[in-house]
Amino acid sequence: MKGTVRCILMLGIALLTFSSCRAISSLLHDDEVVAEVGRNYLYRSEVASLIPDGASEEDSLRLALQYINSWAADLIFLDIAEEQLSKDELDVTRELEEYRRSLLKYRYEQRYINERLDTLVSDGQIDDYYQEHVENFVLEIPVVRARFLRIAADSPNLGIIKKKMSSDRLGDLEEADSISYFSAVKYTDFNGEWTDMISLSKEFDTDYAELLSSMRNGFIERRDMSGKMNVAYIADFIPAGEIAPAEYCRQRIRNIIISTRKQKLVSDLEQDLLTDALDKGRYKVF
Repeated sequence: MKGTVRCILMLGIALLTFSSCRAISSLLHDDEVVAEVGRNYLYRSEVASLIPDGASEEDSLRLALQYINSWAADLIFLDIAEEQLSKDELDVTRELEEYRRSLLKYRYEQRYINERLDTLVSDGQIDDYYQEHVENFVLEIPVVRARFLRIAADSPNLGIIKKKMSSDRLGDLEEADSISYFSAVKYTDFNGEWTDMISLSKEFDTDYAELLSSMRNGFIERRDMSGKMNVAYIADFIPAGEIAPAEYCRQRIRNIIISTRKQKLVSDLEQDLLTDALDKGRYKVF
């Protein structure tokens, strides 16, 4: 065992001395043994297959050493475990059988679900679920309908874009978008959808509570370190603790409905299999 560890250490030291392109090429491309642990061998071709194309000489050597050391460590740990563990501890037959059963059951369930799962969820089904479970959709953080602008702080168009983006008129909003296209770094209305304040606060690189405390007349304005002005206009706001709007919950509800269908398919499958086994005499309860 000591000889094996010493061999690995010597290998690592030897590899670290390879600095020339020729040495690295030899390490990665000759199909020869580069490491040995007991009767286990690691070949250069195996290591080379893990090195991405275009990697520098330094990165190639570093990645090769990482893999070699990881490969060796796993086998050395295994050797020690086999030496130190008792006969009962070394017997993993039961665990392997349990894992095999669990894996096969999971694979069959996935095939069964994929063949039968109805993933179509109508707007009506989403609306019905929302109305029946509305108490489950209390907001933990505020949500907003917002428009966001990032533009040079000294831009002559800053004022007019702010005016247009705070309007309720479709024409004004289209103008804000058009002017921003040519003069702003970024302009978005988040597709008119509700968005949570954490997502909006990422645009300002700050905490959303701090943003809300600085809001004036619906506007949040902050200048960043690069001299850009970040502006958000909050068109609608729903605070934490209130019921989330249905539009904000639609994807979540769709996922819940599909998940419920999956669970029912699996439950029905188990019951059908038990019933069939009882009917055919394959399953008996004494």
